[in-house]
Amino acid sequence: MMDLLSYLLYFAALVGLAWLLALWMVRVYSAALPSVLLRIEGALCRLSGAAPDRGMGWGGYALAVLVFNATGFVVLYVLLRAQGALPLNPDGIGGMAPDLAFNTAVSFVTNTNWQAYSGEAQLSYLSQMAGLTVQNFVSAGTGMAVAVAVIRGFVSAKGATLGNFWVDLTRSVLWILLPLSVVLALFLGWQGVPQTLQGAVVATGVEGQEQVIARGPAAAQIAIKQLGTNGGGFFGVNSAHPFENPTIASNMAQSLSILLIPVAFCFLFGRMAGDRRQGWAIFAAMAVMFVAGLAVIHVYEVAGNPALGLGANMEGKEQRFGAMLSALWAASTTAASNGSVNAMHDSFMPLSGLVMMVNMQIGEVIFGGVGAGLYGMLLYVVLAVFLAGLMVGRTPEYLGRKIEGREVTLAVLAFLSMPLGILVGGAVAATVPQALAAVQDPGPHGMSEILYAYSSATGNNGSAFGGYGAALPWHTTTLGIIMLLGRYAIIIPMLAIAGSMVRKPQAPVTSGTFPTHGPLFVTLLILTVLILGALTFFPVLALGPIAEETARVAGQSF
Repeated sequence: MMDLLSYLLYFAALVGLAWLLALWMVRVYSAALPSVLLRIEGALCRLSGAAPDRGMGWGGYALAVLVFNATGFVVLYVLLRAQGALPLNPDGIGGMAPDLAFNTAVSFVTNTNWQAYSGEAQLSYLSQMAGLTVQNFVSAGTGMAVAVAVIRGFVSAKGATLGNFWVDLTRSVLWILLPLSVVLALFLGWQGVPQTLQGAVVATGVEGQEQVIARGPAAAQIAIKQLGTNGGGFFGVNSAHPFENPTIASNMAQSLSILLIPVAFCFLFGRMAGDRRQGWAIFAAMAVMFVAGLAVIHVYEVAGNPALGLGANMEGKEQRFGAMLSALWAASTTAASNGSVNAMHDSFMPLSGLVMMVNMQIGEVIFGGVGAGLYGMLLYVVLAVFLAGLMVGRTPEYLGRKIEGREVTLAVLAFLSMPLGILVGGAVAATVPQALAAVQDPGPHGMSEILYAYSSATGNNGSAFGGYGAALPWHTTTLGIIMLLGRYAIIIPMLAIAGSMVRKPQAPVTSGTFPTHGPLFVTLLILTVLILGALTFFPVLALGPIAEETARVAGQSF
């Protein structure tokens, strides 16, 4: 009963804060800010050469996204390779290997934050701050800008542009991500997360041994890692490390931060559409799937393995958080394209791992990444409305605009990027000797390790089953390529859909219009996500976590 009450309080706080944040986001993206803030924004735009009054079509918007992200990749790659010769490196850490620098740069530019390295041992403070933290802001800002552009495509008057990427990016970072991060960083510093430029501390342990304790400017990076659904930790064990997540209060603040902006985007969508029911319908579909997944993880982790008779499954978990808070974090981080962990997912029960994989395999649209979850869910909305039109025998419409062959084709192409990256990438990794060397456990769990890694990379999540040796050159290279696929093979088609939709006239609602804000539509949307998303991967899931669970129930081991 206490667990249920705790979850209810968490969701009440999350929804309340997200609703308030959405009110601010409407003002930010409509330029309805106080005059002093508008003057600051205007000065920055003039300094950068951006023209707020110059709208972009979908092609121009997509090109700006690609150019900006490609530039960020090059800068970050060079910084990682050269960090050994650069300042703010008190521990004398050398430059990254070429394949690992490629993987890391791609990872942070695409908002994946896959970490095939240990931050405190392989990154200088300069790389952490000027490299990774900067990308945490701008990669999150990119997703938010794209989402706002896609929303405009669905709701704006015919012939309007999708906005200006540079202005949307500036507003996302300057007025949303930065203020929230300052507040959260100060709170985390108060809770005990370090924020210093001094090097590691050498201490003597209780048994007389010498111990090197890493520290650094962690609080600032942890704040944006959560708020931007980035997930990349300052330390190797991420939010299970006491310097990243020292208390129950810090844990709950970070858990709320992971989902805050993704939930707010649902409400922002309804307000920009001029019909708040549309935003609530998308939120309801996401919330139902999230609660269902959380329930499975909670039940299995709290019950543990009956064969061991030890109560809750505490392997790989921190005593200060326990099974419940670990379950909440696991569900949130895989649903929200965050990827940070406060417990080791490799040690969760098989069906808990299955839920986390499905969260990623459906495109991380259960709230999803900042912005990315919303435009990912709109992909499924296009397909759901199309299917509804087929069932009732009329041209499908959404928000008064017809869904036609071009939009459906683009949505299918975007959707196919997920099975392409996961199934094809995973199949190759399961057969190539260099790739198989990364697998820690044989049998079904080894298959789960591979499947989780490629689901995480394609879904731009970044978490992993900890036993998987992802630092091998094969994986740093192939997973980097797959992260690019998972990011841009959805962004570009969704911008193209938005560009197509904004050119169409908006038809008035009639008695024959299929309502897209009620329980029937919410149910149809959930079924579309599960049928097209989850069932696509059922055969391979049967070889991994389902086979693990079957063996566990039968009392077998591998």
